[in-house]
Amino acid sequence: ANGGKRQRRGISFSPQFGAKFHPGRMLNEIVLGGALILVFTLLYLSFLLPSKMIGNDDDEKENATLPGGRGGDGVLRELSLANGQINRMNKEEVRQKLQELHLETRGVKEVLKKRLKSYYKKQKLSSGAGVKSLPPERYDFLLVIDFEATCMEENPPDFQHEIIEFPILLVNTETLTVEDQFHSYCKPTINPKLTPFCTKLTGITQKMVDKAPEFPLVLEKVLEWLDMKGYGKGQYKFAVATDGPWDMCRFLYQQCLYCDIPYPKAFRKWINVKKHFANFYQTKGSTKLQEMLASLGLQFEGKPHSGRDDAVNIARIAGRLIQDGCELRINECLNNGRVEPVVPPRKQLVPTSLKAIEC
Repeated sequence: ANGGKRQRRGISFSPQFGAKFHPGRMLNEIVLGGALILVFTLLYLSFLLPSKMIGNDDDEKENATLPGGRGGDGVLRELSLANGQINRMNKEEVRQKLQELHLETRGVKEVLKKRLKSYYKKQKLSSGAGVKSLPPERYDFLLVIDFEATCMEENPPDFQHEIIEFPILLVNTETLTVEDQFHSYCKPTINPKLTPFCTKLTGITQKMVDKAPEFPLVLEKVLEWLDMKGYGKGQYKFAVATDGPWDMCRFLYQQCLYCDIPYPKAFRKWINVKKHFANFYQTKGSTKLQEMLASLGLQFEGKPHSGRDDAVNIARIAGRLIQDGCELRINECLNNGRVEPVVPPRKQLVPTSLKAIEC
């Protein structure tokens, strides 16, 4: 009755429009809901966010790959707190702290912060405080390579680059010194006359290449030199290191195709130093060779685009990465002429059924 509506305890029901709540009751429910949301928010901030907010995403990823993953809560939390404190420091504060610890103080802000974080991480893990660290994969020697090839000021799409300088530096990863080197110029045969632009860029003259052996003979000498140094004999571990993938996938691969000789197994996989630099330091600048040096507070030594001098400076960057705690690993390989990433498995995180790309 009552016009099709029923009154029940202050709530008015309508067959057409459903329930209509009393304003006072609605206000109480809104207040209660807001209070619950506030409580859950405070709980979240108190218990879940500290480890997220203190460091950055890269710190989280790096700490998560420590032995035991997120299981070593005490150590991981201490590292996260330390990373957060470093993140809040300005460049001069980080530099002063590095100086107190007798560490290298040159470099841009991102480099300095990463250096300090790596130092504390190494100290914490070496103390054995609840987390047992797996020994890093270490190569005894790096074979640092940087080819120079024939070129024009504006290379046409079908231009065939030919290697005209083949340098290798044998770098001891323990002492970070160059123990030996191989070096040879190569005589080009497709375009035997160097362009003035090529000579000006590389410093390689026509006379240098005219009296040099052709590439197949140079490669034969390279393999003999590697054998003499113990490559592939099991006593030492070697890894090729380059400034990007182009030396292997463009210059060496194309040269072997042109000369109709097998691509050497020793150069099928390598350390891309440029990629390690970008991932480790997370700098905002370019990863060109001279820019990487500048980010580390270093200057280029020698003549840019001289193969041997470029290799020397690549070795300096690789050495700085090792000193700052970067685990240099083979991260690229050549598969049927294509560059593919090599991702090493993390034994403590990745099931044994999963394997990295095998090249």
